[in-house]
Amino acid sequence: MPEIGETLRETRMRRRIDMTEVEAATKIRAKYLRALENEEWDLLPGPTFVKTFLRTYAEYLELDSRLLVEEYRRRYERPSTQDLRPFKPGAAAQRRRRRRGPSGPAIVVVLGTVVLLAVLYVIGTKWGGDQNEPPPVVATATATATPAATPKPTKKAKKKHAAPKVVSLRLTARQVVYVCVVDARGRAVVNGVNLQAGKSTSTLRSSRFRLNLGNANVKLTANGKTYPVANTGNPVGYELRPGRTPKRLADTVRAGLCRR
Repeated sequence: MPEIGETLRETRMRRRIDMTEVEAATKIRAKYLRALENEEWDLLPGPTFVKTFLRTYAEYLELDSRLLVEEYRRRYERPSTQDLRPFKPGAAAQRRRRRRGPSGPAIVVVLGTVVLLAVLYVIGTKWGGDQNEPPPVVATATATATPAATPKPTKKAKKKHAAPKVVSLRLTARQVVYVCVVDARGRAVVNGVNLQAGKSTSTLRSSRFRLNLGNANVKLTANGKTYPVANTGNPVGYELRPGRTPKRLADTVRAGLCRR
């Protein structure tokens, strides 16, 4: 498997993502992100933070975070103190001795005591008291079983609607507008075209989109909801993710989309 840091760096550069954008999205300081890419583990707060930062960064880049964390553990984590504890051969024998029952002589003494008590009981029963006296009648109380209370059925909690996993995007031009749309795989699904007034793109679906719009004369609809486009008088870029409002892109990132 390639190096962990190299995988992170090449994925970010291939998608033309600036480090400041990663810092804003993941809430991880840029110096820690660079330490992950350079595999400078000593610059990070500790192994727990390394695995947490690595998992967050990998998920942002849409990589297999579990695979990268397991690779870090295999390469860099040391075995625990419990794994290094020396084996004591006498310990198992001591535990076996504790589990053993009483020894043979002790069992003989116990059996002899039981036999002696039984003989004394028979002698006392045969020669003691009046043999014609009928045995006393012992009244046996009959317990009435009380049926267990049946628990009342509880109402099922209402299922919450799960957040969408993909973005369904459609753009409609109010006037002529330059449109560039790049999906989560880095493919230009709308490769820098001038969308004529009244025309719309097809409905596009992906786990993420990045847009480069020439102006604000466009209707942006994501998952059935319309969002306003900032009228800055200049081209504007957005990033769309499931369940989130569109996020403005830095001009350096926006300008790098749909280059021919």
